Amino acid sequence: RWIRQHSSLPVIILTAKGELQSKLRGFDLGADDYIVKPFDPLELVARVKAVLRRTGNKPERIELSGLVIDLSSYVVKVGGERVEFTPRETELLYFLASHPNRVFTRESLLRQLWGFNFEGNTRTVDVHINRIREKLERFSCAWRIKTVWGVGYKFVLEGKDAEVEHFC
Repeated sequence: RWIRQHSSLPVIILTAKGELQSKLRGFDLGADDYIVKPFDPLELVARVKAVLRRTGNKPERIELSGLVIDLSSYVVKVGGERVEFTPRETELLYFLASHPNRVFTRESLLRQLWGFNFEGNTRTVDVHINRIREKLERFSCAWRIKTVWGVGYKFVLEGKDAEVEHFC
């Protein structure tokens, strides 16, 4: 709790306590991940890398062709108009927009945003993508989230002016 109050340093709890209540308490206190012993060293390395990717030095605000995603305030705006998103939808849109034209599998999106301990299935990603699309469908923009059939999703900048700041 003290680390979370005084720093944005990533926190991974490594413990022998595998009970659900212990895990929930760890996450409530601000842990980024929770690993129960015994563990495979390769899994530990993978989890550390995933946490560092999620918490690394990245800008908290992206502006692309009229789309503004601000992770510091969890605000999404299109053409200056605020669009209401859940925190997870904001994180998913931010992640895809911060890697334009790169395809991500549903599994990799789950690992990146939900973490290794997520017990749902890849359909969760589909549901969140659909909700994002529904909220943005009234806007005609130079970007979109494209389905790459059989693979996953990517954030696409369209048109020759896609790199230039302009509003929808």
